[in-house]
Amino acid sequence: MTMTNTTKLTLDDITDLRAYEREREDFRAHIIALKKRRRVHVGPIVSLVFENRDTIRFQIQEMARVEKLFSDEAIEGELRAYNPLIPEPGSLSATLFIELTSEPALREWLPRLVGVETMVDLCIGSGTDEIVMRCTPDPDHEKQLTRDEITAAVHYVRWDLTPEQIDAFATSPVRVAVRHPEYDHDSELSAEAHAELVADLRS
Repeated sequence: MTMTNTTKLTLDDITDLRAYEREREDFRAHIIALKKRRRVHVGPIVSLVFENRDTIRFQIQEMARVEKLFSDEAIEGELRAYNPLIPEPGSLSATLFIELTSEPALREWLPRLVGVETMVDLCIGSGTDEIVMRCTPDPDHEKQLTRDEITAAVHYVRWDLTPEQIDAFATSPVRVAVRHPEYDHDSELSAEAHAELVADLRS
């Protein structure tokens, strides 16, 4: 089977800790460059990283490294948690970060941005032909948000596109917009990010 950026990971894809240490420096450099192309800054404190198979494999490998996960059962638990973040063909998946570095800023913004994970749009094209697609939050992550008065600093969101929408995405400028009452900003995809996401959609 040919591996694509949307193929789900298996146990065979996750190397043991000694083998991972040997590849980690090169793989980490690859992921840093990849995430740079796939990161979209939307306004002053929100960014999205569009995930693919490599970024999620890196997340699992790093989790296993830090937490010293040796058993197949432990790795399978990580695969169950993170594999849903690898988008299917025709879909996009992103991790949304609220980038705050100080305690006062966290106390100010996290209560103000409740529900932000439901208010992120892909805006394809412009003018009267613009297609606006609202994101879908990851349901498993949503279940963990147990407080209604404050949000988390990290969310997982996705979009599912029809073949016609994929064609429009591939041939039009695309913006990511956060349309929250407390935070209304948008940003156009760079040429690099646009090319990466078209490849995901057409995998």
